[in-house]
Amino acid sequence: MVKIEWEDFEKVELCVGTIIEAHPFPEARKPAYKLIIDFGAHGTKRSSAQITKLYTIEQLIGKQIIAVINFSPRQIGPFISECLVTGFYNSKNEVILAVPDKAIENGAKLL
Repeated sequence: MVKIEWEDFEKVELCVGTIIEAHPFPEARKPAYKLIIDFGAHGTKRSSAQITKLYTIEQLIGKQIIAVINFSPRQIGPFISECLVTGFYNSKNEVILAVPDKAIENGAKLL
């Protein structure tokens, strides 16, 4: 495990957003969705997420998630990802999304 200083953690913008669109991403090497997420005052951002094993598109629309919003954009095939949706791998190597347990305004920062 690499130790970091508090100042390093403060640089990471982990914020709540609501998925407003989800689409198949057939060009991805591993099964994924293309997401558009509303982060309130931070605007909307796009992300690619390998979450197809446990989530359908219908389940994702309106779902609040936690994402890192201050990464540089990353090219993923023909798609530009602007944020990193967070989650945890279970014992079957499936991603379970990190989500707030109560509704909160989009753009709220994880402290």
